[in-house]
Amino acid sequence: MKNLKSILSVVICVAFVTLSYAQRKNYKIKNGIGLQGGVTQFDILTDNFETKANTGYIGGMSASVDLPNKWYNVSYNMQLSQNHIDINASKVGLLTNEFVEYKMFTADISFLLHVKLISNNLTLDVGPMLQYNSELELKDESKEGYILTGYNNLFTEDIREISNFNANGTVGLTLGVRRLFIRAQYMYGFTNMLGKLNDKDFNISSNEKFKGNQSLLALTLNITL
Repeated sequence: MKNLKSILSVVICVAFVTLSYAQRKNYKIKNGIGLQGGVTQFDILTDNFETKANTGYIGGMSASVDLPNKWYNVSYNMQLSQNHIDINASKVGLLTNEFVEYKMFTADISFLLHVKLISNNLTLDVGPMLQYNSELELKDESKEGYILTGYNNLFTEDIREISNFNANGTVGLTLGVRRLFIRAQYMYGFTNMLGKLNDKDFNISSNEKFKGNQSLLALTLNITL
């Protein structure tokens, strides 16, 4: 909760500074506060595990600045999401594999540049994102003790402690009219989400290095107040 309060404070402060600066430039700007919610599809792009994308949900708020005389608008966004991913594993003593579901909570802040393709009705959205995420948690704790596919002694519970802070890039499209918009975004992780696993003393090949990048699709409905 302390992390979420800090993130929210940063978003509000940065938005305030930007709006004040824009007003000193004497632009006729329109400010807005928005709410958003929708669904996600999350995966980790890695050669270490056999993964399968799964669905989750996302919600958040935004502070936007509409610049009528510019070819772009800007917004600051804070989003909370719970994402799910399936990783292949097998029960000890069995030859059959199955996908074991994990869940991960994330909180992120982003600064987006909205390039006006068709006025404000269709924009191309790009920008950086900073993310805090929880550990990978097994959705079903009875799946503890399963061996991850490709390993002899690496268990499903061993890979919980992934990197908690990650830097992402996001690109997408926003379509809508007036105060109601639909936004589709793709978020790619530039940092190694599995890097923290390399600090663990797993009894596996010394040449084994864990590397994985976040891949997240989000489809949200956005309402500007």
